[in-house]
Amino acid sequence: MSGAGEHSHFDASSPERYRASLRVAVVNITANFLLTTAQVIIGILGHSQALVADGLHTLSDTLADLLVIFALKHGHKGADEEHPYGHERIETAVTMILGIVLIGVALGIAARAGMKLMTAGAIVTPSALTLWVALGTLVAKEAMYHYTINTANRFGSNMLRASAWHHRSDALSSLVVAVGIGGSLMGFAWFDAVAAIVVAVMIIKVGVQLSWTSLRELVDTGLGAKDLDYIRHAILTVSGVRALHLLRTRRVGGQALADVHIIVDDHVSVSEGHQISEAVRAKLIQEVAPLTDVMVHIDTEEDVEGPSCDGLPLRDEVQKRLDDYFRAIPEASRIEHVTLHYLDGHIDIELLLPLSVAADAPAAQALARRFSEAVQQDKQIRTVKVRYH
Repeated sequence: MSGAGEHSHFDASSPERYRASLRVAVVNITANFLLTTAQVIIGILGHSQALVADGLHTLSDTLADLLVIFALKHGHKGADEEHPYGHERIETAVTMILGIVLIGVALGIAARAGMKLMTAGAIVTPSALTLWVALGTLVAKEAMYHYTINTANRFGSNMLRASAWHHRSDALSSLVVAVGIGGSLMGFAWFDAVAAIVVAVMIIKVGVQLSWTSLRELVDTGLGAKDLDYIRHAILTVSGVRALHLLRTRRVGGQALADVHIIVDDHVSVSEGHQISEAVRAKLIQEVAPLTDVMVHIDTEEDVEGPSCDGLPLRDEVQKRLDDYFRAIPEASRIEHVTLHYLDGHIDIELLLPLSVAADAPAAQALARRFSEAVQQDKQIRTVKVRYH
């Protein structure tokens, strides 16, 4: 349930979210560059092909973090004429790319492990220094994972979550390298290859989950059933709302959008209907954490299968008809306002006249009957009521 108070609610384009995400990306890029340099140099000098490969793997993380910065820069932009809903889905696209990268990395680990199994006898025993570098890399990568995932959870960023799991995959990869180097030093060169395959399967699972989540968002998959139930309950607690239908939601980056049709009394004023809709919108944005915008449509009746009054004439046409129907009624020239109600496939009309047009109550009732009888031949007009003031 995403009700109020369950977790922090940050706009996907908020300055705080942007600065925190950018800070994470810069820290990770710097750390990855230093780790790559150490892994490649020590790997070459210490005769560890696994450490060199892991260094190149770390270098690929730098490219992934550059993608994160690109997404932050462009996804942070507000709405414009070409992108009225903002640019947050750039973050979704990058999350999907990072998920695919995770899958590719895992397949690479598995392939490398398979090659080791087939050529275990040709492996040169590395130096002990490479083991310490591998362990140091493992600690650094795990620290980067926790730093990134904490920020991702704080701001609800799937993109940073994907980046964090990329660091976790690197930590697992470094663990495989450490085990492999340790096994080689102990005479069990094949051990790291078996562990690598197990780790690769774990990473593939994470990559598939991240990519699938992003794909679902890109095709406008809505919020979950619990969120929808909470939204329905929240709407029905707003005074003036009789029912609701056609509730739709979709995710955009770290936020969610919704639109809903609410049913109100069929004789409320336009301004009251608008006020009710604004109350619904404000309540949902305040209480349902992912929602940052809600479009509320006002209905006076159920129209799930289509509007019942589709095809009925608008005011200009109706007024022309009334002028013709009331031509023989002199008091029609005193009509001050005509109110139209479109209900159940018909038009109900209210006429506002000054009380002075009728001498007494019987005269007022007689005049009202004349107006009603004048429109009887019009099948689209159901009733005519007269109000005096």
